[in-house]
Amino acid sequence: MSPAKGDALLPSTTTEAAPTKKSPSAGLRLVKGLLVGIALWTCLNAAGLAPVPGCVSDGLLRDYKAEEQCPQVSAVTPDKNNALWTALGETFSTDAFKTRAVEWLGGAVRVPTPSFDKMGPVGEDPRWEVFGPFHDYLLKAFPLVHSTLEVTKVNTWGSVYAWKGSDADLKPLLLAAHQDVVPVNPDTVDKWTHPPFSGHFDGERIWGRGSSDDKSGLIAILSTIESLLESNFQPARGVVLTFGFDEETSGLHGAASLSKHLLETYGENAFLLLVDEGGGFAQEYDGVVATPAVAEKGYIDVRVDVTSPGGHSSVPPSHTTIGILSQLLVHYEANPYEPRLSRGTPMYWKSQCLAAHVPGVPHKLRKALKKAVKSDHALREAQKELFKEKSFRALVGTTQAIDLISGGVKTNALPEEAWAVVNHRIATDSSVDAVKEQDTALLKTLAQEFNLSYTAFGSQITGKDGTAYGTLTLTDAWGTALEPAPISPIDAPEYALLSGTIKATYNAHRSLKEDNSIVIAPGIMSGNTDTRYYWALTEHIYRYNHHNSGNGTALSNGVHTINESIDADAFLEMIRFFSTLILNADEYTA
Repeated sequence: MSPAKGDALLPSTTTEAAPTKKSPSAGLRLVKGLLVGIALWTCLNAAGLAPVPGCVSDGLLRDYKAEEQCPQVSAVTPDKNNALWTALGETFSTDAFKTRAVEWLGGAVRVPTPSFDKMGPVGEDPRWEVFGPFHDYLLKAFPLVHSTLEVTKVNTWGSVYAWKGSDADLKPLLLAAHQDVVPVNPDTVDKWTHPPFSGHFDGERIWGRGSSDDKSGLIAILSTIESLLESNFQPARGVVLTFGFDEETSGLHGAASLSKHLLETYGENAFLLLVDEGGGFAQEYDGVVATPAVAEKGYIDVRVDVTSPGGHSSVPPSHTTIGILSQLLVHYEANPYEPRLSRGTPMYWKSQCLAAHVPGVPHKLRKALKKAVKSDHALREAQKELFKEKSFRALVGTTQAIDLISGGVKTNALPEEAWAVVNHRIATDSSVDAVKEQDTALLKTLAQEFNLSYTAFGSQITGKDGTAYGTLTLTDAWGTALEPAPISPIDAPEYALLSGTIKATYNAHRSLKEDNSIVIAPGIMSGNTDTRYYWALTEHIYRYNHHNSGNGTALSNGVHTINESIDADAFLEMIRFFSTLILNADEYTA
């Protein structure tokens, strides 16, 4: 089956393409469909008297081809298994299945599975034991999955489910999710509309921690496979599921172990594509835009540690350790990283998709984005407009957030130490080293002002003569710094397969026929998923679970805070998405 039903698989996506998985540091390569043969673009200034450097004439607007900047494929539905796909869609639309699906997810929420920072090894830290009841629940809730698929437990609580296909020559489809949830702050329990682990269904929404992140994804996958097995479906292409158990705390015990198992069992580049939690679709500029994340930001937690002599509070110095730390942190927030929208990045590609296909984009922004293909001036104008949206600005650039602070033990004792942790999400076109360098330079002047011996990431910066009043030390707080992920290709048939599946799912769930009812635009994840450990398994990693965010984002559903919930209809559409993806992948031919 052709992913685009006979259409050209993928015309040129942008003027620049992403680095490939195998060479993430390689330069950006040109893709098909470049606007060629034009050596110079100029435009006249407002007075019409002289060319303006870096400006592009309105001739570009006439020559601008939307499909070259943001190609769209047709909806993809299965051929051989079309009758099954149609029948499943009808089943998913029934009240009986809705009741069943709501109970599947509600039951999962009712088994608390929090993961915490700095947990000890499995078998030593008793907090891991909460996953035992959850595994028992899954075994009971999905009997056909557990009796048909080969289930392997990795590091006790990680799970790999293998559904063998009839054609061993076909690369399996890999679907990922995680079992753990963010802990609930006990001080906030009374602020929840329904108790955080109730799995309560109010007739419209399912409530509780994990209902959205990420038990909805995990249960949608298992619900899909249970339904396919009940329909006696036997895949030609194998399907493998990998479920981590500490994604919310960097996957050090879960996905890290699962990746080793998958590499040992299947080898490198062994899977057709990997789909993990991530993007969904939402209303943007009066259009509906689905955003599969083709990359993830990098990550580092920088610990800022200040020490100085202690003593009695009755004879205080001009600045206590806590006072010094406070000024350092104020300086951090007064000097944020300046984001910059750059060609060849996923967020630039998304902006071009908005300009090319979304009707409600303001004329001024659309015009600037079209000119931005060649004009740096226009790109900066577009950036100015796009950055008015806080979330877009945050996704483009490196961010910083002061999230932890500690210091002092008693009111009449000067604190010998105070520290804080600054969380950075690193832009896809930046690096861990770039963040370390900027943070180091940022605090150098203050270190000298307070006469601190300054060490940053193992290098002595100031105060080498031993006369310093105290110390300032920057370190990678947990040793979990991560470079931005390699960018998955969007000029590949696998991406076209996913895009066509998204369109088919969206249309079928609403009984729509038009291919332009939803726009597919690549995006990124600002957080890190378990896919950070899976880069070697496939070049095609897409973080997307077809979550309907309506007019907001997944964060508006209470993710990581009080009142986490999911609309039941949105959950049903996720099940429809995974069933469509499995059936489409089963018939996929490159």
